[in-house]
Amino acid sequence: MSERLNYNHIAPAGTKALGGVYGYVMQSGLPATLVTLIYLRVSQINNCAYCLDMHTRDLLKSGVTVEKLALVQAWAEAGNLFDERERAALAWAETVTRVAETNVPDEAYQAARKIFGERELVDLTIAISLMNAYNRMSIGFRKTPQAALEHAA
Repeated sequence: MSERLNYNHIAPAGTKALGGVYGYVMQSGLPATLVTLIYLRVSQINNCAYCLDMHTRDLLKSGVTVEKLALVQAWAEAGNLFDERERAALAWAETVTRVAETNVPDEAYQAARKIFGERELVDLTIAISLMNAYNRMSIGFRKTPQAALEHAA
């Protein structure tokens, strides 16, 4: 599979705007590892190879264990491997990412609000929305994952 076009080159102002949102999320006060776990889970739901590769590498570099990474997709069955905030964030990421299916029910919102303050929940939702946008860009234009580039070399 080859890249359809380089959106960073074609629309630098647009990708810079997305980068500005990324910068906002990273300075929001949400822990970087939590945000990256959310990015990974959203990318799993959307089957974005480029983002899965990138966020897995980022989480490994930040010290997240392989065992924990292997169970992100099954976090609800992973016992205490994920703490309360991680579980709440992952559940929120799933329902927001699948909005067309879930309609983000009141129960999901109330569960997230038990764990996150208003600002945290808004910032978390911005992060989820951003990753969904990046997934659509990478999938739509077939951005090649680093692992595939390394394997081809």
